[in-house]
Amino acid sequence: MGTLRIFIVLFVFTAFTSMEIYGQVKLDGQTVTDLQKTPKYAFGVSDEFHFKGVLGMYDTLVENGIDIEAFEIVVKGKIVSDLVKGSALESYFEKYQGKVRVSVCSMAMKKLDVTADQLFEGLTPVPTASIRMLQLQANGYNTLSY
Repeated sequence: MGTLRIFIVLFVFTAFTSMEIYGQVKLDGQTVTDLQKTPKYAFGVSDEFHFKGVLGMYDTLVENGIDIEAFEIVVKGKIVSDLVKGSALESYFEKYQGKVRVSVCSMAMKKLDVTADQLFEGLTPVPTASIRMLQLQANGYNTLSY
């Protein structure tokens, strides 16, 4: 009976912790007003955790009524190997098709032996992640890199 109680406590704790992490974040009015000023967003990521986190941020912005003109994730590093057809990330990304642009660093693709035809739909190879981030900044995007 003690093991069952421990399991139930751990399950409930995990469920509520997950809700806090992945649940909707309510932004205050001033934050929404500020974010409306520049409706273009770009994020540089190099791992799955941040890739999914940025997609979650997209959801948060939309759920808070923020108008998004453009939202782009610029991907580099080892995660590029996970952005291929048939991968778990392909399924995860499906709901963002046509809403979020994903640019993939061609240098990382070359280093990891990933070709453009192996990438799942909705991904766009770019010469380098750094150059793409600079280009987006020059075009007025709010940018963050993880």
